[in-house]
Amino acid sequence: MPDILCPVCRSVFVQSPARWRCANGHCFDVARQGYVNLLPVTQKHALHPGDTMAQTAARRAFLSAGYYAPLAQAVCRQVQAFSPRTVLDVGCGEGYYTGLVEETLPEAWVMGLDISKDAVRLAAGRYKNCRFLCATAAHLPFPDGSFDLIMSLFALTVPGEFARVLRPGGHLVQVLAGEDHLLELKSVIYPEVFRREKDTVPQLPGFALVSTRQISFPVTVEGQQIQHLLAMTPHYWRITKDGAARLAELTRLDDRVSAIMNVYRREAGCGFTFPGFSGTMQANTGR
Repeated sequence: MPDILCPVCRSVFVQSPARWRCANGHCFDVARQGYVNLLPVTQKHALHPGDTMAQTAARRAFLSAGYYAPLAQAVCRQVQAFSPRTVLDVGCGEGYYTGLVEETLPEAWVMGLDISKDAVRLAAGRYKNCRFLCATAAHLPFPDGSFDLIMSLFALTVPGEFARVLRPGGHLVQVLAGEDHLLELKSVIYPEVFRREKDTVPQLPGFALVSTRQISFPVTVEGQQIQHLLAMTPHYWRITKDGAARLAELTRLDDRVSAIMNVYRREAGCGFTFPGFSGTMQANTGR
């Protein structure tokens, strides 16, 4: 089990069932669901950062229905191939992928981390064999070289921090939305769909690309699950009143999931041996 660092002073926590305390007296309570909120005010970009409870509940309903099962299975097979002992899911949301990976690797120590307290609360309430933290990807609360594998699935990628907390030779499994991801949804909610070229295989400082593959499959979404799908995507924040009205009229949506799974290896001697954020951030959402 990796040590966990205080987000205020970066010293190691002494953990007890009720609270975690560091050598400098900073104390954080363990919530009833079992997670710990390690997101201080100084690391927040909003009063309530991350997904709202409504979005989190929508994602739980949609993913639990199995619409993205082919993608989840591909991720689990890829992670299993490396036989990691320690796994960190950064941007874990309500824990769907985190929980499935833990089932695949029952002997591994699996932790999910998300900036949304609502998402982490929901994750910790269901997936009791995993550990969950509310924290930011830009300031991961772990010592250097703590993990064998990191997952970043439709989430923020912070190469510097990821390289720092991965051991040399450890792996990053990244999933990004493809250029043709959920085109039918976009065609309903926007008056015109613009095809923009996306960097779906980015170069990440401190990492070497091992493999890349496209994962694509059709989905048929009906009823309230159409709204749940919308809430999982960045379009939830961009949709206009007219677009929302058109989507509300739909009873069935035939669409295609298109994702890119990139696997990177953390290069030895890359120099990321410091606490805190370094490098660029790359966001790619669309779960």
